[in-house]
Amino acid sequence: MTTPEWLKPGIYGALLGAAFVSIVGFSWGGWMTGNGAEEMANKLAGEEVIAALVPVCLDMSRTDNDRIAKLTTIREASSFKRRDAVMETGWATIPGSDGPNRDLAKACVEGLDLDAS
Repeated sequence: MTTPEWLKPGIYGALLGAAFVSIVGFSWGGWMTGNGAEEMANKLAGEEVIAALVPVCLDMSRTDNDRIAKLTTIREASSFKRRDAVMETGWATIPGSDGPNRDLAKACVEGLDLDAS
């Protein structure tokens, strides 16, 4: 099949235009693939679950019989080790799970009032 000479610039323009629109759309236009949308949704859902569980962590810290000793240990830990200290207390363990959650421990450290006496 031969295409007329006058049609070739239009075909090339359409192909280049489609490539340009695709690049601009995915780079700056906010378009994304299904996989990208799924990753974003999973990240957002995880953040929301952690935010919902922070009150559980804080309540566990308030009702713990060894609260004073554990808070002292957390306060004495350096700022980047406090998350690990909260994980060791058991307050960052999601009910029904086997071990502590690092993200929940980080959020719990931020929720604990460590500067108060």
